Amino acid sequence: MTLPGSPHVAVIGGGICGLAAAHRLVRRGARVTLLESSDQLGGLGTFFAHGDRWAERFYHCVMPSDASLLALLGELGLRDSVRWRETTMGMVVEGHRHPFNSALDLLRFSPLRLPDRVRFGVVSLLLRRLGRDKDLDRLRTEDWLRGLYGDVVWERLFAPMFGSKFGASFGDVPALYLWQRLGRERNVATRGYPAGGYKTIIDALRTSIERAGGTVRTSAPVRRLHSTGGRAVLTLAEGEVLDADHVVSTVPLPQLRRIADDELAARLPRTDLPYQGVVTGVFFLRRPLTEHYWTPVLHSGTEFDGVVAMSELAGTTGGHHLVYVMRYTDRGSPLYLDDDEAIAARWSAQLRALYPELGPDDLAEVRVFKAPFVEPVYPLGYLAERPPVAVAGTNLLLATTAHVYPDVTSWNSSVALANDVTSRIAVPAGDQPAVAEPAR
Repeated sequence: MTLPGSPHVAVIGGGICGLAAAHRLVRRGARVTLLESSDQLGGLGTFFAHGDRWAERFYHCVMPSDASLLALLGELGLRDSVRWRETTMGMVVEGHRHPFNSALDLLRFSPLRLPDRVRFGVVSLLLRRLGRDKDLDRLRTEDWLRGLYGDVVWERLFAPMFGSKFGASFGDVPALYLWQRLGRERNVATRGYPAGGYKTIIDALRTSIERAGGTVRTSAPVRRLHSTGGRAVLTLAEGEVLDADHVVSTVPLPQLRRIADDELAARLPRTDLPYQGVVTGVFFLRRPLTEHYWTPVLHSGTEFDGVVAMSELAGTTGGHHLVYVMRYTDRGSPLYLDDDEAIAARWSAQLRALYPELGPDDLAEVRVFKAPFVEPVYPLGYLAERPPVAVAGTNLLLATTAHVYPDVTSWNSSVALANDVTSRIAVPAGDQPAVAEPAR
């Protein structure tokens, strides 16, 4: 329990960053109230029931290099629950499927001519080294990769892959993003998944917060936020008012701007990043689809541009093989605004066209989910433009995907950001309670 006199911190947003921030603060002795607008915690890690099991709405995995996330799992008693598996990658180009893992796979990769295959392999091996000591934050991804790999590889492979991720501005994304992504994945095929799914992490974080005296509220949207000097006032539904000594906001800046009063809005960072949303189809199949965990889909006439065979990593779900297909897209696009059932019908037909061995009874169920704010589209030189964590003249701290850069948006980078932001809130040493043993 916290002691009288400890600061009260309101955390806005119950995704992984908000949960990690609240967990860190209560362990240091702060009084914490976490406010999530939806009826479920987890953000992009939210889940849904499938029979007597749970499945994530959007796919996730743990990388061996995810030091911040793995440390958090250790605190929760969940690190040993992560099951590590060797995964493989495929590639679908013009409707034809190719393995894409070894030097032999690359030599046989018919969408590229032999000289381009050789160049691809050599450059890929050296890419991290070739990016050192370069100002990749101010170098366009297209200029960097086109110069290294050549026009053919850029136009055949990278342009559609980056276009699917970042939309029309894909070529202008700083090359630093790709360089950092390679640093996280480090060309290893080992990936992890927690036993019981990501719901176990979310549940464990909630338990940790509440056992230490924190309050976690769902279906509690903040309607108005005023923060200046040493006082913050949050107005909730039906006029409920909450006072706090500090506020940590994890919601995207465009959402925060809508709830800030005029005085606070004038103090917020003036540059709002454009965001890509995502449309995801979750397929439950009665047979395996592919042995490859991750398969980009290029030039193949599909609306989705990637296939993730999650069961290759996580095992079956209720006896079914779980497959995700996805399309990153602006939240105002026709696809994002389309009816879920219509998307499910089209994507089912497109998946069967790519994998004609799927029989008429192999598709047990398909669900479609959407998220409006997933991937910020960073401009060149964003390191200098990245907004500060502390909003001047207020007691508001920001912990958003706009602050993660140059790290890749992930659960790991969100936990690292939460650690950094919460370290800026002073908690008297005498207020720090004993930490309860994590549930096992």
